[in-house]
Parts: sequence; C-alpha cells; structure tokens
Amino acid sequence: MSRGKDGPEDVDATFAEIVADLRAAGFGLPESDTADTADTADTAGTAGAEPESRRTPERPADPPAVEAPPEPGWRSGGTSWDATMFSDDPAEDDEHYVPPDPPPLPRPKLGAFLILLLFLAGLFLLILPGAIGVGPTVATPLGILALATSIALLLLRVRQGPPPGADPSTGAQV
Repeated sequence: MSRGKDGPEDVDATFAEIVADLRAAGFGLPESDTADTADTADTAGTAGAEPESRRTPERPADPPAVEAPPEPGWRSGGTSWDATMFSDDPAEDDEHYVPPDPPPLPRPKLGAFLILLLFLAGLFLLILPGAIGVGPTVATPLGILALATSIALLLLRVRQGPPPGADPSTGAQV
C-alpha cells in the first residue's frame, strides 16, 4: 500500500481491505454467525457460494399489543395518560401554597440619586451636546467619563459579604 502526502492513494480499496480483515475476524456479524465463522472459513473453499450462516437473519414477528396498565415503578407515575390529561386540574385546589408578600424595597439614599444624575448627564452629553452649547469634541469625552464614573460608583456600592449583624458560623442563609 503506497501512501501519498496526506494518506493512502486509494482510500476505497484500503477501506475494503480493513472491512474484509474485520469480517474475517468475526466483527460486524450477528452473534449466531460469529460461532460459525471458524467452521465456515475452513469449508468455504468454493468461490461464489455464500455459507448458510452468513445469510441475513429473518426479521422476528412484532410482539402482540398488550392493553395492560403500566406497572408502577420509578419511571412511571402509576397513572395512565388519560387519567392525567382528562382528570380535574390540581391547580384549582384551594389548598395550595400562597407565598408571603415580598418585603418593601429599601428607600434610595442620596448616593443613589447622585449616581443616577451623573449617568443621565453622561447620556445627555453624548446624545445632545449642542443643546447646552458645548461642542462634540469636548462633550464626548466628558459624557464617556461621566458614564464610566457612574457605572464604577454603582458597582462600588454593591455589598460584598454577609449582611450586617449576621453570624458567619450559622452557614447559608436563605
């Protein structure tokens, strides 16, 4: 077998040779044929005759349909599809969980208002610099600086760590 720069020159012939070697070793045959492979290899001296064990096995008949309910197990809920789909809606029960009202939002502090004002000023300088009589060459850097400063201050206000008064030895708190 001669190899070129990237592989064998005749890929189909090489593949056919590999498949023939694997079939001779018994790979790719049904289980009933693999036991007869050694016996038929010795007696298959006649050319063109296919041994009986190499023929395609007949397709088994379809199993009869069973109308029995499914056995309860870890994969089934124990109820049939009709009972699940056509029964009453379990969401209409009166005994369901009602979550408590959420806590009120905290009041914004002066720092939050200043950050919001700085953010809006930066947007205003970027979108409409001529409205306050400033040229775009001055307003663009000032607007970008105001936006970057407001985002940085907003991120610095995010609390890291446990809330005040929490005991770190109690573990996770929900």
